[in-house]
Amino acid sequence: MKDNIDTGDHMHTSAGSIALANSFAAEDSVVAAKLRAAGAVLLGKTNMTEWANFMSNTMWSGYSSRGGLVLNPYGPGEVYVGGSSSGSGASIAANLAAAAIGTETSGSIISPASQNSIVGMKPTIGLVSRTGIIPIAHSQDSAGPMTRTVRDTAILLGAMTGVDPRDPATASSEGHAHSDYTQFLDADYLPHARIGVPRCYIRDLDADRRAIIEAEIEVLKSKGATIIDPVEIPCEHAAWGPNIMRYEFKKGLNDYLAGLDDTVPVRSLQDVIHYNESHADIALKYGQDVLKWAEETVGDLSEPEYWESLARNKTLAADNGIDHVLKEHQLDAIMLLGCEDGVDLAAMAGYPVITVPGGYTVSGITAPGGYNTKGPQGITFIGTAYSEPTLIKIAYSYEQATLHRVPPQLDAY
Repeated sequence: MKDNIDTGDHMHTSAGSIALANSFAAEDSVVAAKLRAAGAVLLGKTNMTEWANFMSNTMWSGYSSRGGLVLNPYGPGEVYVGGSSSGSGASIAANLAAAAIGTETSGSIISPASQNSIVGMKPTIGLVSRTGIIPIAHSQDSAGPMTRTVRDTAILLGAMTGVDPRDPATASSEGHAHSDYTQFLDADYLPHARIGVPRCYIRDLDADRRAIIEAEIEVLKSKGATIIDPVEIPCEHAAWGPNIMRYEFKKGLNDYLAGLDDTVPVRSLQDVIHYNESHADIALKYGQDVLKWAEETVGDLSEPEYWESLARNKTLAADNGIDHVLKEHQLDAIMLLGCEDGVDLAAMAGYPVITVPGGYTVSGITAPGGYNTKGPQGITFIGTAYSEPTLIKIAYSYEQATLHRVPPQLDAY
């Protein structure tokens, strides 16, 4: 379990922060409770980018003051590990558990899944309860499975769904959720699939990564899929509103912290900032400019610009973005490489995303955080709201047709 998901046991829930190093939840999150009820054994918490990468603009993916830096088993310290569910991704890639749970606001499951050559899925907002999960933004947050196969992702997803009265967003899943997604594991689905290729998310890739997705487009064609290439997304050059995460983070975090045990030294975002300043030698390796930026908001979501941005960005991402292109070309999904910009579009729309191992590059370019872009690359599929059954069909059929995943050579390190 990612270390921002409550478990009512001896395991802390810290979001990677030393301020919460000794914070133990009073009860399971809904996700943890559902997994236990389904028979899962929870082995421990995985390290993550601190505060789900909403702390500092210079923080390396996979780093936290509590857990240090997560390393990618395909090249520790050399291959980019992805974030913020980096520990979940690396642990499953290294075969340390059967499966893991990550959380994503925008790319935090898909990025480490892609970079660690595993399967990751962010469900539609509302399919999985967020009760008991340290938040960033309630309009975009969701927990999701991270596994070595699409089958395992389908198994976990079915155990996690359901309406939760404490999370109003889950009411929309009534009639759309399934308790068993393994029924959608169709290895022969690709001849029935229509998939669009938005070139706007490919043209700026380095040569090696572009070669991966171009090759996989040809694989999909050879397996019978109908590929519409290119497709244009109307919102590609749109003027987006202010970042809604800035506003939702303070409100959500303050609500979560206010409910913690009296032994925990922080009760608000402001307390966290002060705590970090008082322990700067270990807490502020990369600073906390993002935390301070969020603290500047009112904290009760009363700002008109927040509501205007929320409405505008969702309309652009859904009606004038993903839904527009799916309807225009009668598509099941659009595809991209790994965690490129299209994942942000899905995040703002609240739509599901799945990534499957798609290949490996032997070289790359230097990415933010000092890592090189070489290594595992995922092929990512995005659909409309509650299209998880179709995405699983596409992902499973593609996975079975390619079988790209190769375990890391751990003995080399």
